[in-house]
Amino acid sequence: MTLATLSQVLAPALAGGYAVPGLVCLGWEDARAYAAAAQAERAPVILQAGPGARAHMPLALWGAMLRALAADVDVPVVVHLDHGHTLDACRAAIDAGFTSVMFDGSRLPLAGNIAQTAAVAALAHAAAVSCEGEIGFVGYAGGAASAGTDPAEAEAFARDSGVDAMAVSVGNVHLQQAPRGALDLPRIRAIEAVTQVPLVIHGGSGVPLAQRAALAATTRICKVNIGTELRIAFGTALRAALDADPDAFDRIAILGQTEAPVCTATRAVIRNLGAAGQG
Repeated sequence: MTLATLSQVLAPALAGGYAVPGLVCLGWEDARAYAAAAQAERAPVILQAGPGARAHMPLALWGAMLRALAADVDVPVVVHLDHGHTLDACRAAIDAGFTSVMFDGSRLPLAGNIAQTAAVAALAHAAAVSCEGEIGFVGYAGGAASAGTDPAEAEAFARDSGVDAMAVSVGNVHLQQAPRGALDLPRIRAIEAVTQVPLVIHGGSGVPLAQRAALAATTRICKVNIGTELRIAFGTALRAALDADPDAFDRIAILGQTEAPVCTATRAVIRNLGAAGQG
């Protein structure tokens, strides 16, 4: 069993100048491809179940499935709840065997975000589980606009919430289908100057590859969430499988053809962040 907490994989990443990918899971095929990629690259990996995944399949099944994948590899695997919006949701994930939870209080006033995140962090730590929080708000492509992280608020949040990792809004956007402009490095440096916790980038698919690599190597950013670009790889492979055999109907055979291409795309993500060989 290679289960790890978020703290257990981020501390070496911070010291070693690389970042661990937080991979957004939507089903068995992509999650298995991610685990296979981590094994092939000898890299730590964070398998994440977000709100969409949890609406599609019960949380308990996610916990069991991701833990089973961790048992089949010998590199560190974090089973992570992404964007938990309540204490009860985070408690349920801990009960389901998750080794890390993210409480997302980013739409709350600062005091409320700190207080509620601190309650989740205390719950998580009592269960030997890690906790990620978010300060500022990371928006969505075609949806809600971002609110950039204020360094002074980040300082208070990191000091008072007890989080093990802190997601920040520095020009990153969820659901970006192609790389856009570079992230705000001066804002990142200002946050680093007043905090010590590992930093997290959500919406990593929208960050240019060269900057992703540079941030992993030279800043306190040591977790980068990647979802959309791997969903694109999955969709492309699925369309190719159906186009190759229009009469195909067996879902296992069809979906199985997505795993190798998604694994290949994930291995590229791991190498770009410098995590290959770190597991």
